[in-house]
Amino acid sequence: MSLRFDTTISPFNVLSATEQTRLCEQALHVTLSAGDRMWVPGSAPGYLWVLRSGHVQVQEDGHVHVLSSGEATSWRAVLTPHAQVDAQCLDAVRAWQLPSAVVLQALGVNMAFGARVYALLAAQMHGDTDLANTREMTGLMLTRARQVYLEPPFFVDGKLSLVQVCRLMAEQHLTHALVRDDLGGQSRIGMFSTTDLRDALLAESKSSQLSVRDVARFDLVSLDADATLFDALLAMLQHRIHRVVIQDSSSILGLLSQLDLMSHMSNHSHLIALQVEHAHSMEALQAAALQMEEMVKMMQRAGMRVELIAQLVSALNSQLFARSWALLAPPDLVQNSCLLVMGSEGRGEQILKTDQDNALLLREGYHHPDLPAIAEQFNQTLLKFGYPPSPEQIMLTNPLWRQDLAEFRQTITRWIYGGEPIGKMNLSIFMDARAVAGDASLLERARAHLLGLASGEDIFLSRMASAVEQFQEPPQSWWSRISLLGHKDAETFDLKKLGTFPIVHGVRALTLQYRIAALGTTDRLRQLVKLHRFPANLARDLSETLHMLMALKLRNNLRQRAIGQVIGNEVDLDSLGALDRDQLREALSIVRQFKQYLRMHFRLTD
Repeated sequence: MSLRFDTTISPFNVLSATEQTRLCEQALHVTLSAGDRMWVPGSAPGYLWVLRSGHVQVQEDGHVHVLSSGEATSWRAVLTPHAQVDAQCLDAVRAWQLPSAVVLQALGVNMAFGARVYALLAAQMHGDTDLANTREMTGLMLTRARQVYLEPPFFVDGKLSLVQVCRLMAEQHLTHALVRDDLGGQSRIGMFSTTDLRDALLAESKSSQLSVRDVARFDLVSLDADATLFDALLAMLQHRIHRVVIQDSSSILGLLSQLDLMSHMSNHSHLIALQVEHAHSMEALQAAALQMEEMVKMMQRAGMRVELIAQLVSALNSQLFARSWALLAPPDLVQNSCLLVMGSEGRGEQILKTDQDNALLLREGYHHPDLPAIAEQFNQTLLKFGYPPSPEQIMLTNPLWRQDLAEFRQTITRWIYGGEPIGKMNLSIFMDARAVAGDASLLERARAHLLGLASGEDIFLSRMASAVEQFQEPPQSWWSRISLLGHKDAETFDLKKLGTFPIVHGVRALTLQYRIAALGTTDRLRQLVKLHRFPANLARDLSETLHMLMALKLRNNLRQRAIGQVIGNEVDLDSLGALDRDQLREALSIVRQFKQYLRMHFRLTD
């Protein structure tokens, strides 16, 4: 395999043959290992790196990107010596080193090359949000037609009259239909729309005597299911049409309309919601579910605040779970039960798919003989959608989390007065429950029972709050090293155990003490402040810290996914830039302050 620099990579492909030869002579092919740094932070880079394979994390002026094959590390660092850039290999990397002097010389003599490079630099300087939006749009335009929402095909016989076809379209709430017809022994497919109806009504012939084959158009424009959305948009513009037929071999998968295409470009989440709403099979729901992570990536790259991403994902998940339950459960079971999601999903703080935490409350005295099988099918369906099973079996398949209201009230009572550690954990999980389908009043009554029992139970509340101490803090020497880059010993940090959990659980304990029904951690903090039960400045700091940790976890998880690792809560501190390290240190200081507050408030002992 040749190690010669690939001059077909943009923007180097616009250099002259002589300039490309000079660049190739100076380019050095280098192999690096995971953890190696291309630049030392604070030093002036002497090279531009162009990746041949592998992944590199670049932190530049507070923004983090993961680069892959064909991409170059910061042009801004080569052109502006004072740029703050840190570049670290995430896995085995092969790259070319291009001396900055050679690159700058090419910029000075080749106007086309300079124009392309400075366009990239201008986009970066305009802000990462605009650049991310451009990348997002590019990614969407390259999406395959089979990956987006398609209107299901609705066929009518070409022999039917216009009145008959219009009646069928009205029943289906459609403005168009595909027409099956036979001409000279040859089958053909056409389309009839309300526009064709208008033209027929305005024609001199009597429209009531016409069949739909007489006015339908049989010059359909069709695309293969693997065509990109750019191909579809181009076809619509070229043929001045509003819909294209999407085919897989000889079968029609559906219709892609101009409205849905543009909606997909402007609001990917809207299309997922639409796909879930119109799904009539688990296969259709699965297709929607599997698009959600890509949506999260695009929103994160576009600079959307992490709490807004979490809210949108929570809403889509709720819709997905509710639709799945409606397809699996008989109507009487849906009406006599309440499907719950719990944990971070219930609080609306989960973004990427993690363990299932779900339950079912049944109306008192209601029984369904097939409930165990339906519960098993529901949890297996979510597994296919990408939601792993709960290691603690906090799912519908567990009879503990599938009870009628009277039985579950008794269970809550045992959890509070039983004194067993599992009771505290289960109550914490249930406190975050949110109804997604069925009769929500069942959850309200169960939560009222919990709040009524726990109010005034100081010993139980103290035991519950003490869970914030279950994960040991790092030694003092670790705190002194957190801001150091490139420490010789690998350091990892569990974002959940030492970061988000103390915040979430501590606020949860205060919420239970003061009988607050809010679910999200920031909503709970606002209610505590409103009731004058908690310092406003600490509530603000905790909300900001929680969102900072959620954003860091999301970036880390997306990085892990990009290089093929299993996503988790542990972050390698050496993968963080200086800004993230400083923010993490400040966040942990606020967490320690909150834990001290809880020790005093609940009289916790060491």
